[in-house]
Amino acid sequence: MPYGSPPLNVNPIYVTRPNLPPLADFLPYLEKIWASKVLTNNGPFHEELEAAVADYLGVKHLCLVANGTLALITSLQALRIAGEVITTPFSFVATTHALHWSGCKPVFVDVDPETGNLDPALIEAAITPQTTAILPVHVYGNPCDVAEIQRIAQTYWVKVIYDAAHTFGARFNGESLASFGDLAAMSFHATKVFNTFEGGAIVCRDAEMKKRIDFLKNFGFADEVTVVAPGMNGKMNEFQSALGLLQLDHLDAALVARERIGNRYREGFAGVAGLRSFSYRAGVSPNHAYYPILVDGSYGITRDALYHKLRAHGIVARRYFYPLISSFPAYRGLPSARPDNLPVATRLAEQVLCLPIYPGLEEHDQDRIIDLVAHPHAGVTTH
Repeated sequence: MPYGSPPLNVNPIYVTRPNLPPLADFLPYLEKIWASKVLTNNGPFHEELEAAVADYLGVKHLCLVANGTLALITSLQALRIAGEVITTPFSFVATTHALHWSGCKPVFVDVDPETGNLDPALIEAAITPQTTAILPVHVYGNPCDVAEIQRIAQTYWVKVIYDAAHTFGARFNGESLASFGDLAAMSFHATKVFNTFEGGAIVCRDAEMKKRIDFLKNFGFADEVTVVAPGMNGKMNEFQSALGLLQLDHLDAALVARERIGNRYREGFAGVAGLRSFSYRAGVSPNHAYYPILVDGSYGITRDALYHKLRAHGIVARRYFYPLISSFPAYRGLPSARPDNLPVATRLAEQVLCLPIYPGLEEHDQDRIIDLVAHPHAGVTTH
């Protein structure tokens, strides 16, 4: 058995598990799809979900797309972004891949040690005449310093596209985190708080931009015979849209369940030396999409030792985000990717561990996780 793998007789507890509505509730939607023969191309469920998600988030203009990576790429295309884009190394790799596929040059800057989000002071210091945009991430659904980033963007005449993949249901001063920036790209992947199997959305500021994005996600077609831009096939289909409509009915209950688990973890780890969590900014109503802990040298064992210990007990925690994007072969040759340019992000990547959190996580399993994490040397397996 590989080191750190769950025992063969244990059902693994993964860091997340897709939240799904009752299958019986989904069947009437499938029957309507079969009856209509409309499978994609802005069908009735797509139109209904687009309006429902915009209403839930409290935004006026929103475009559904097939996945979160396409949301990022289409956002960059819609704003005609080229040249240098300032971004974070502490994210899922799709954030930077979207820049690569759009022909942009990523410029990595370091992050705030309390939130894991881009440090605004370092953003400003990294701006050059070639900078055209800033691509921050609301890491773990914790908002970036949106006011300061907006000030920088206005001062230097650059655009802001937020990677809002982690933010569904999270609010800052009463507003959805997807309401900030020139555009915000969301992910509805199976691992997210709100999922449509795969899927995503772009939140935009006006009807004209929505029209442009709608063209781009449909190969650039403006009408049957007119292609206005080299778009792609980024449409959400009717199956995804139907699931999304059902998911919205269950979302508030799922957020309550996530908060309950997060609170139990927080209480269980209070006073444990060498463990800390990221700090939420004042004014945040979090969605508890993740429960990251940071493991430092005073904990008793290393982060990786804890990671393997949990796996040996059937608990598949994840090191989100390790390694840093800037360390991957595709990007480590960039001048901004040097580890000495990113000391905080490098340290966080070596310390972070995300624990299982999802509505169906049973209390006895939560207790087992808390016990294993709160007692570093308990349950350690030698190999």
